[in-house]
Amino acid sequence: MKKLVTALLLLCAYAMADGPVTVAIHNAKIVPVSGPVINKGTVVIHKGLITDVGESVQVPADAWVIEGEGLTVYPGLIDALSTVGMPGAAPAAAATGGRGGGRGQTTTLAAPTVTATAAPATRSMGPEDRPQTTSWTIAADEISPTDRRIETVRSGGITTTVTFPTRGIFGGQGSAIDLMAAEKSGEMVVASPMGQYIALGGGRGGGGGGGFPSSLMGVIAYIRQVYLDAEHYKLVKDAYAKDPRGMERPEYDRALEGILASPRILLPANRLVEVDRMLRFAAELKQPTILYGGREAYRDGAADLFKKYNTPVLISLRWPTLPAGADPDNEPNMRTLEDIDKAPSVPSVLKKAGVKFALYSDGIDAARDLQRAVKKAIDAGLSREDAIRAMTLSPAEIYGIDNRLGSIEKGKIGNLVVTRGDIFDDRTRVEMIFVDGKQYKPADTTPTGGRGMVTDDPGGNR
Repeated sequence: MKKLVTALLLLCAYAMADGPVTVAIHNAKIVPVSGPVINKGTVVIHKGLITDVGESVQVPADAWVIEGEGLTVYPGLIDALSTVGMPGAAPAAAATGGRGGGRGQTTTLAAPTVTATAAPATRSMGPEDRPQTTSWTIAADEISPTDRRIETVRSGGITTTVTFPTRGIFGGQGSAIDLMAAEKSGEMVVASPMGQYIALGGGRGGGGGGGFPSSLMGVIAYIRQVYLDAEHYKLVKDAYAKDPRGMERPEYDRALEGILASPRILLPANRLVEVDRMLRFAAELKQPTILYGGREAYRDGAADLFKKYNTPVLISLRWPTLPAGADPDNEPNMRTLEDIDKAPSVPSVLKKAGVKFALYSDGIDAARDLQRAVKKAIDAGLSREDAIRAMTLSPAEIYGIDNRLGSIEKGKIGNLVVTRGDIFDDRTRVEMIFVDGKQYKPADTTPTGGRGMVTDDPGGNR
């Protein structure tokens, strides 16, 4: 009997240290995204999953209850293209000038990049016959749970990132990761692989280190050849698997294995001519495609191209600006000024045209900066409802993970962001964040040494 009591006490102590299994946010405004707003309702999370949501939900007797009066609950935000969690990765930076840019133009990188010196020294840039190619690399295998950007990004309400290796032309395959305080990277992975990241700048100073291919046309020709090689490689492998007798065994090619394993490709396109070129190129490759960048998608004809090819686009929130400290005598050209003025209207233009799109931070990590960037799109015509969808359910749909993320529905992962006010108002404060049902406080209210996770609230030590 004494042993039984001791065992029960130990079990109870473990359960308390592990945090409440069930959490209920009661009497809050709930924005499910997949359905109408619930002005006063309850959402229940049990063992990391949403188990109930609605106006007349009965709060479980064992739940840790959070009074939601004055609070608004949103699905956790999803950053549709990121390098958060990747060792050596850094936020995107602006580069002056560029093809067709003219004097004084700031051309922002379409996605966060990794410099050649920042990458681990042991990481190969691909076989000699396939330079700047690490298509077999999967973000899930390289994620660092100790990346300091995780806490910073999470504090702004982002609970999931689709993280990619981005070095070279074929950077590798992305993974959807939840931004939780984890001991092992495997705990963070929601889905993988998500797609193959391709950068046309790989051969023009984008971390490729020079050599072949060294021009835009050379890069495109190289990508085309890699996909032709992959198609042939698959035919030979399939034939050998069907009947190997009398056939020479095909040589294993990890670069082509990585290409074949990717469910889709991500291609960059900012200017209108690039959008046209990349959409036609994707059709030639016969690969499911997502375009990223989209800076000039406000121009006449861009939305029609996306509709014609039925291709979704990820819009960078790093809106074009004049470079800091620009020479006042060096006047920017009209195209640059037009981009600065109209780029924030791209989401609104695409929405009106019925084009599937999502927003991505492009390395904007700070919460206030992210809010202001989204607010620019809202001020340029995007509704607040569509803005929140573009960072929750839309990216989940584009990547095919909307059955587990992107909205507040029964059975989905318990990723929530709780605010006092509209999430994209720069006066709004993020009160708490839930990732896999664990509660976190924003970084600016985190006690010293807490890594952001609440230790005396729901899920704190789970």
